[in-house]
Amino acid sequence: MKLTAIQSPASGIAASSIMRAPGANGANQAIESALRIPRRKPRSARVGIFGVGYHVYWDQFPGLLDELRGKLDVLEGKVKANGVTTINFGMVDKAQDAYALLPKLKAADLDLVFCDMVTYATSATFGAIVRGLDVPIVLVALQPLMAMDYSCCNTYTQLVNDDFCSVPEFAGVAIRMGKRPPEVILGTLENDPQADADLADWCDVAMALHDVKRARIGHFGHPLDHMLDMQTDQTALTAAFGCHIVQTEADDLLRFSQKISPVDLEAKCAEISALFDTPDPKSDPLTSKLTDEDLHTAARAAIALDKFVAHHQLDGLAYYYEGETGGPLRGLVTNLIVGNSLLTAAGFPMCGESDLKTCLAMLIMDRLGIGGSFAEFHPIDFRAGFVLVGHDGPHHINIADGKPVLRSLIKYHGKPGNGASVEFKIKEGPITMLSVGVTAQGKFKFVVAEGDSVHGPIPATGNTNTRGFFRPDVRTFLKRWIAEGPTHHFALGIGHRAQSLRRIGEALGIETVIINPEK
Repeated sequence: MKLTAIQSPASGIAASSIMRAPGANGANQAIESALRIPRRKPRSARVGIFGVGYHVYWDQFPGLLDELRGKLDVLEGKVKANGVTTINFGMVDKAQDAYALLPKLKAADLDLVFCDMVTYATSATFGAIVRGLDVPIVLVALQPLMAMDYSCCNTYTQLVNDDFCSVPEFAGVAIRMGKRPPEVILGTLENDPQADADLADWCDVAMALHDVKRARIGHFGHPLDHMLDMQTDQTALTAAFGCHIVQTEADDLLRFSQKISPVDLEAKCAEISALFDTPDPKSDPLTSKLTDEDLHTAARAAIALDKFVAHHQLDGLAYYYEGETGGPLRGLVTNLIVGNSLLTAAGFPMCGESDLKTCLAMLIMDRLGIGGSFAEFHPIDFRAGFVLVGHDGPHHINIADGKPVLRSLIKYHGKPGNGASVEFKIKEGPITMLSVGVTAQGKFKFVVAEGDSVHGPIPATGNTNTRGFFRPDVRTFLKRWIAEGPTHHFALGIGHRAQSLRRIGEALGIETVIINPEK
């Protein structure tokens, strides 16, 4: 996600920002809003690039090697423009070079490698690398010309544009090495929006992999009672994703909440008031216009949560805790919704009901630059053919359709407590869902689907809801979704990014199923 933010000294709110997310056709589309929360930490990844060629050519065709190196430099510039750190390892043109490069690639702590197919190369330049590297390798075949001028072209020109020639050979060797066939970016080096979008997508994937493998996800409390699908083996999470689960105590939040100055509290109240609308209630008797008391309670909880996250050096948090009836801890932990939403929009996914798996799904979506709200299915509209998707907890404000709403609730349904709650729908247009399920063998599984957020009202209940339209029809889709064994929670983001999530799942060795509307 690329953000350009003008900071308000009083609130820290971005007065102008852009979130970029690929749409249904994979091309980037800018989504602008008047008020958005800037990232606290920039997205990052380390991407290695090397080119391949055939050493026999260099003496045969003077100047060819320099021209191919120029192509490699152009690719590096394109990749670097997507906000990642690039390491250019130069040309590999024989087997000895491949064996020498492998330990350098491993030592560089890379998240992704682009192999630039600048001309024909024997697969010996690739075999040792694809066998020994455990990060995704993408073959890039971008020829300089849209088409050669066949009336005057020569062998030199053909070699400069022979990017695809050895792609089948490389793919076959990868399979013989026990690997999946590498994915290919195919097109022209310049003026090719699809190729540029493919490069950008892979850089997004690299940034998601970079952070999920290194994430420190906080946890306190326990799953909400009786939610068996929330139970998670935390060592299994480290094994599958690389993240570390940090066990924390709810009492730390209480301690931090007791050390908040009046100045900081008023500043946080002003920040919240600038971000949210506070309308009068509508049809739900549980709601009322946001009260000053609930605003101050939410602001105090949000400040305590900021301090808590900083103290434990967290990248996200999953929790569920009730505390003693009438006690100060209950009043605090049941009023984290607003603070959770602020942090989630800033790139720190916060997940209620102790849902560690969905916290990671939200982290992945956020690092793809498409948001990632905490969601589940709500009632179906069989007349209009959509299902409401939302939740009563943390949400990614930066993908809200318009200004989000705060309402005071006299009770949280199914949970203890009362106070401020967040209400909005996400932007209209393409959406993607990711649920992290667990198989009977204890393996994680990505369940992914694409749909659309459609226009129309949502219930004024102080909860998020989006009118989700899924093909071929809502009834068939929901049956297909549950048949794949998701949890009842999922991360909800904008854009159609199922293939990006598949790439992440494959890189992590996690089974990934995309609900196909055509099958």
